Amino acid sequence: MKPDFDVAIIGGGPAGSTMASYLARAGLSVAVFESETFPRPHVGESLVPATTPVLHEIGVLDKIDEANFPKKYGASWTSAESRDIPKMGYSGLSHGWTADIAFVERNQPGVDRDYTFHVDRGLFDSILLRHADEQGAKVFNGVRVLKTDFSDPDLVRLTVRLATREVDFTAGMVVDASGRQTLLGRQLKVKVADPVFDQYAVHTWFEGLDREEIAQDAAQVDHIFVHFLPIKDTWVWQIPITDKITSIGVVTQKKRFAESAGDREQFFWDFVSSRPELHDALKNAERVREFKAEGDYSYAMKQICGDRFVLIGDAARFVDPIFSSGVSVALNSARIAAQDIIAAHAAGDYDKKRFETYETKLRNAVKYWYEFISIYYRLNVLFTAFVQDPRYRIDVLKMLQGDVYDGEEPKALKAMREVVAEVENNPDHLWHPYLGTLKAPTSAPSF
Repeated sequence: MKPDFDVAIIGGGPAGSTMASYLARAGLSVAVFESETFPRPHVGESLVPATTPVLHEIGVLDKIDEANFPKKYGASWTSAESRDIPKMGYSGLSHGWTADIAFVERNQPGVDRDYTFHVDRGLFDSILLRHADEQGAKVFNGVRVLKTDFSDPDLVRLTVRLATREVDFTAGMVVDASGRQTLLGRQLKVKVADPVFDQYAVHTWFEGLDREEIAQDAAQVDHIFVHFLPIKDTWVWQIPITDKITSIGVVTQKKRFAESAGDREQFFWDFVSSRPELHDALKNAERVREFKAEGDYSYAMKQICGDRFVLIGDAARFVDPIFSSGVSVALNSARIAAQDIIAAHAAGDYDKKRFETYETKLRNAVKYWYEFISIYYRLNVLFTAFVQDPRYRIDVLKMLQGDVYDGEEPKALKAMREVVAEVENNPDHLWHPYLGTLKAPTSAPSF
């Protein structure tokens, strides 16, 4: 029996639509089943430069340029701390409580510009999904996949809800790009909650925020800002959406939100008030969206590929988004997996072994992200010392650019591990009071 499609993709977000474009451009018959009707709002609005080569390869970069999203030239960190911290022992690290970094400081393979974008995800995701359709993918909007059936060794059967009916489609293999719904991860029971991170975010949009006043440097106005709060493991993101609208989100441990009795607005303002200058600037702006909450921040999958299936993007792994890695992982996981899928289709063989290159590359890349973020949280405000130190600055920038797919461990990780170990093991160390409470594991989970 010939299947209806070569490949069925569950989810039309950035991972799914990118995969669909790659496969359709290679001549495969592709179906995308997206449960929502686009455009729809979505958190995760700041890109990293590692998305640029992917957008170029699938032929959509001109459309992204035409959308006139704010350009993102770098990142900045601010803190409420003001006291000087002396140099740290053997490492000679000196420390200032604020830092900034520009993408132009390092050339990145495949990236032809010194900026990326901040995006309205409703518009950005719509552009990618329409583009997949234009490349030849069959896009089903408002159609939810209810279950997948692998019992037939020659195809995968998907049961979908189409209006008021349940309808079956068949495909040679399935790609789960369902995001944090993790359809296959739940069905196969391979999803594992992260042992360290249990973060929670409350976010909204403001119009008229004076970003120049906050930046205090015109060159940084359109940077992504991370504002450390004087509360352990807690920070605020600031992301330009248009010239007038700014996304603001508070991220902290989930238990703190539970302690606030679940009032999102009260929670947001209580935490922001710990940085009075930021609080006052936001109070002078107009909130133009309801407060939304994001939980289930970090998890992994014991299995991300198998016979006739592959998981990509957030459906494969989600790590705390403090470095805007979400869309980059979505696009690059689609790029890497697409190469394996195209080769598997040519061979007429969708066995698990066909996807080993994808699995190895993605697990290595996300492992580095995971450890980088883990150590970042443990360093807390001390992280800016590594941004400022010329010995580590470019290596840190490589991570912030999302350039983690070459298989090499970033050199700064070793130095960060040593610093964390030295400070952790000496309660009298002058840096010890500033450590975050989320302790980095000795190694990232193996799955």
